[in-house]
Order: sequence, then structure tokens, then C-alpha cells
Amino acid sequence: MKISTSHHHHHQGNKFSSFFCNLFGHHYVVSKKVTEHIKEYKCTHCHKEVTTDVSGKLSALTPQMQEINSALEDMYRKRRSRVVHQVA
Repeated sequence: MKISTSHHHHHQGNKFSSFFCNLFGHHYVVSKKVTEHIKEYKCTHCHKEVTTDVSGKLSALTPQMQEINSALEDMYRKRRSRVVHQVA
């Protein structure tokens, strides 16, 4: 029995998108706000994901970076809620 996968069609669209991005650059939109300064972005064309690193540069959103970002997000959220409670 031969099983055909539909992966082939998906790649063609992606190839065009990444070609478009290579030509014109990525079109990133903010996909997640981690802290005031750190955000995650996703390209609307090829869906490449990047994040702002500690030095403020864009770098690939690796699983390791995602972990760091979620830890930062937790700390940031806790700190902000603590500040709100102190003021109130």
C-alpha cells in the first residue's frame, strides 16, 4: 500500500514565500509581547519566527529562546502585578 503525503504542495507555497522574503525582506508582525522590550514576531509570508534578544537584535525563535522568553514573561508579569499591588 502506497501512502501519499500532501507535504509536496505545502513546500511549493513556502518556496515562493521564502523567495519573496529573500527578495523583499520578511514582513514581521508581533505575534507575542513578552515584556516591554522583548517581543516575538512572525513573518506573514513565510511564517518564520524571530524574537528580540537581550541586546535588542532579532534572532531566530529557537525552542531555547522560547523557553527563555516564557521565563522572562512570567517574571515580568509577576513583577508588574506586584507593582500594581504596592500602589493600590
